[in-house]
Amino acid sequence: MKVIILCGGLGTRLSEETYLRPKPMVEIGEKPILWHILKTYEKHGFNDFILALGYKGDFIKNYFINYNLRMSDFNINTRSGKIKIESPTIEKWNIYLADTGLNTLTGGRLLRFKDKIKETFMLTYGDGVCGVDLKELLKFHKSHGKLATVTSVRPPARFGDIKIKDGKVEKFEEKPQTESGWINGGYFIFEPEVFKYLIDDSTILEKEPLENLAKDGELMAYQYEGFWQCMDTVRDKNYLNDLIMNNNTPWL
Repeated sequence: MKVIILCGGLGTRLSEETYLRPKPMVEIGEKPILWHILKTYEKHGFNDFILALGYKGDFIKNYFINYNLRMSDFNINTRSGKIKIESPTIEKWNIYLADTGLNTLTGGRLLRFKDKIKETFMLTYGDGVCGVDLKELLKFHKSHGKLATVTSVRPPARFGDIKIKDGKVEKFEEKPQTESGWINGGYFIFEPEVFKYLIDDSTILEKEPLENLAKDGELMAYQYEGFWQCMDTVRDKNYLNDLIMNNNTPWL
């Protein structure tokens, strides 16, 4: 199953870091948060990724081009230029890296892969880690037969609000003051039919597409009360680093 990770945003709320590199490459515990997200999916058996790049996308491309050298011991012959990796990495990731435009919005980035996706797929943001059981999430998605599942979580009220009744999303609003306490935590599962809800590069996934899916009764919520944390600010980054320093990585 393919996993799309949105990696193209400007990350303006973390500008202290993102003026140098894209937000998914900001490090927590000496590795990019994107690495932690990939390892989360790998933990549950999902290794086929599509990275939707935009702002400073070459930074992410270069990271993975040199990934084996960066993560391994190797021998280099300076005369011939030949490199022998002595301790190859254990990851078995298949990663497709695609430039989806500098100013393209979240729904538009997803729309770029319409011709590549013909079956159920997963999607998340490149700036948040979560301890959700992805196999249970998939089981839930398959059980209800709708087009979309969002993982709803309970962090502070500065994120999108999800109105839920009997597991069905009745209303989806991005970033109001929350009333129910459930918000959009990412970690979506979609059927390919969701592409009909996307229009062009200016489409914001969290606006009309998810709102209309909710109105049509096609958006379900997997209510997850465990660990979830995004990295919007330096404070968030420091919090995640503190967890790692204390050997506390609930997403892994």
